[in-house]
Amino acid sequence: MSEITANQKLHLVTGKGGVGKSTVAAGLALNLSQKGEKTLLVELGERSFYSSAWGQEFGFEPTSVEPNLWVARWQAEDCLKEYLGHLLKVSKIAELFFENRVMKALVNSAPALKELAIAGKLTSRPRKVGPPLGFEHIVLDAYSTGHFRALLNAPIGMAEAVGFGPMGEQSRGITDTLKRRDITKIYVVTLPEELPVKETLELDDYLTNQYGQETCVIMNKSLHGDFQLDEVKILSEEVVKTEAPGSSRKYLEYLETRLTDERDFRNQLPEGVHTLEHQYKPTSKDLYLKVAESLSEVVDA
Repeated sequence: MSEITANQKLHLVTGKGGVGKSTVAAGLALNLSQKGEKTLLVELGERSFYSSAWGQEFGFEPTSVEPNLWVARWQAEDCLKEYLGHLLKVSKIAELFFENRVMKALVNSAPALKELAIAGKLTSRPRKVGPPLGFEHIVLDAYSTGHFRALLNAPIGMAEAVGFGPMGEQSRGITDTLKRRDITKIYVVTLPEELPVKETLELDDYLTNQYGQETCVIMNKSLHGDFQLDEVKILSEEVVKTEAPGSSRKYLEYLETRLTDERDFRNQLPEGVHTLEHQYKPTSKDLYLKVAESLSEVVDA
């Protein structure tokens, strides 16, 4: 099995869709890069979430966007092409492999092969396998919670299915790397709402009991930075005694409900939850910088 070394840190950011995980990933990457550490922010899929903030499109090769910060967008086929080109020493042969109709169909239909390709690329430097990836940190804007579990399970399933040979050995190396706490850190982003909290608890349980990983839970869009529940309750009581418009009373009732729900949902989550205050900013580099500032405690933990 290939030697695994802790010369690169992997930061995997996941969460239910719509909880702001991509913004958290960008803030985390900016925070690391501002410390003078060479950082790669990776997004997955066919479209770029970060293109609007930095005003350019991103592809497989890293693009510099800030001092010490690069952005790349990985797709499974590109990861496989690069790996095969490295093994075969001739990139043209790898391209011919993917131009073959039968092989392309196999890649698209093979269970977990896409997830395995991405996990393999992500862990390549610690495993000393494949083309060099010269960054101190890789921040992965990973899939949402359900698909994220599929990403983690892909190398486990492949190792069980193959059992021996290069594929089994590589798959076990990927899993070993992702399980090592000195190399890999997993962040689960949630909201103070029922379904995101439920999925966060399920994923945290899986990562702790089945994967041996600790999670850093980040509750996004908290209102407690601007409002305190006790203060809102007192204000509501005062407003009731006055002739304030009904809209004011309704707004305070809404705030009290939101803050109460947030407190209750936070109490359900594991200890050590990090809270990000709600930012009244559109998705932009400015928003990422504000989040980066708020994540200092998480990065230093």
